[in-house]
Amino acid sequence: MQPGVRVLIIDDHPLFREGLKSLLLGLDPDAQTEQAASVEEASDLTGAPFDLVLMDLNMPGLHGMDALAQVKRCFDDAAVVVVSGDDAPNTIRSAIHNGAAGYVPKSTDSTVTTQALKLVLAQGVYLPPEALAQTEPNTSNSDTWKTELSPRQLAVLRCLLQGKPNKVIAREIGIAEGTVKAHLWAVYQLLGVNSRSQAMYRAHELQLFGVLSPPDTPRTLS
Repeated sequence: MQPGVRVLIIDDHPLFREGLKSLLLGLDPDAQTEQAASVEEASDLTGAPFDLVLMDLNMPGLHGMDALAQVKRCFDDAAVVVVSGDDAPNTIRSAIHNGAAGYVPKSTDSTVTTQALKLVLAQGVYLPPEALAQTEPNTSNSDTWKTELSPRQLAVLRCLLQGKPNKVIAREIGIAEGTVKAHLWAVYQLLGVNSRSQAMYRAHELQLFGVLSPPDTPRTLS
């Protein structure tokens, strides 16, 4: 985790907020945290330069996907991660398609939560195993996407599936960062998505991790 990360925790349970704060400070003693008990309270901090927002979906007042949309509007530069007691696959899918950078069930242990937050801050996306287990293998679709992507687009997609930020992708492939963004846009169009988070989720649906990752590359979202 980058030093001095700025985090907003939105949850109506004070003890849970403090638990997340302790976890963050264990990762980075210089982490700067703010807390809010509702989306309405968090809205008072609109525009504050947070790197990460951790939010529940089931709170008094604005809740669910409406709450997520409001938080995204208020903190559009931050990665928003849902931390919720609801681990239904449909809820997880909806959160990702509505712009969440990750989804961590509240039943997740602290070690996995730590790795999930590290992945999100590296511009990856974390999805819980129970969500990924809902996807049936579809190797025929995987093969179709593989043939429709250019070799350079496939290389960019491989890096994206490893949670690498654009600057790292550009350095490893030997192209400009702007070119990386152009290739990502083309990949998004082919996958029918419009964000990194959605692309990662779609990659799981198409079983692209097994098709595109080298044999010795760890699957960072499992």
